[in-house]
Amino acid sequence: MEWANDGKSKGGVLAHLERLEIQVNRSHKNLEDPQRAQAVEHALRTKIHKLRCLRDELRSKVKRRQARVRASIANEEPDQTQEISEQEVAERRQENVKAILQAYRFTGLSGKLTSRGVCVCISTAFEGNLLDSYFIDLVLQKPLWIHHHSIPIFIPLEEISAKYLQTNIQRFLFCLCEYLNAYAGRKYQADRLQSDFAAYLARPLQRNPLCNLLSFTYKVELRGQFLFCARLLYKDLTTTLPTDVTITYPEMDALPPSWEEQRASHENLFFTKPLHQVFTSFARKGEKLDVTQV
Repeated sequence: MEWANDGKSKGGVLAHLERLEIQVNRSHKNLEDPQRAQAVEHALRTKIHKLRCLRDELRSKVKRRQARVRASIANEEPDQTQEISEQEVAERRQENVKAILQAYRFTGLSGKLTSRGVCVCISTAFEGNLLDSYFIDLVLQKPLWIHHHSIPIFIPLEEISAKYLQTNIQRFLFCLCEYLNAYAGRKYQADRLQSDFAAYLARPLQRNPLCNLLSFTYKVELRGQFLFCARLLYKDLTTTLPTDVTITYPEMDALPPSWEEQRASHENLFFTKPLHQVFTSFARKGEKLDVTQV
């Protein structure tokens, strides 16, 4: 029993000693951590100080460099400064034109750089049909000017240039595209009427170069054959549908009510559909131009 008690007491003392040793070790660690943290903090402060010194040094270098550049510009001759400025403006315009051409390359507008500036090609289309192409050769100087072009004489190029060329080249090209595409669309309709529906025309189609005034006489059968005379006016040169439509029957002063209704329905069709589509509608109904059900 005494041996057992001695063993138990020895075990209790050893356990206690182990606990005391653990506490001492913890105390040592707690003493070491603040010292370590203090050392790390000191190292960081030193690094921050060095970085701030480096930053101040770089700022001073930048300020000195800026001052030298300003002094150099101030000492330059006025003509030389103006020449550099104009060159920069020309380069910016050239970059602007390149960006515009890239943006519009899928809308019929393309181009290439030349020794003078840029040559722009405008491809026209109507209802998915590719039509004529036109070019305009721009010189990227101050002021911008047109060296050469193939724009038809009846397109108001001078008016469009005076309005937009010096202030907004993107708007200038867009506006020119509108005029050319509208002209090509009107011409396409007139050509289709002459080539595909000549059988319906009693007389040759009359048109001006801009194709914004069309006159033609076509055959109608309503209780016998007679003629309708149509006059289509396109006041807005950027559109492919007429703004004014007049249909008359020259052989009598007043039409019977049923014929007047037919004339009015024709007039409405010319207002709302391209010219060749109107006659396509007529053709679907047979040779008689009865469009009451169109």
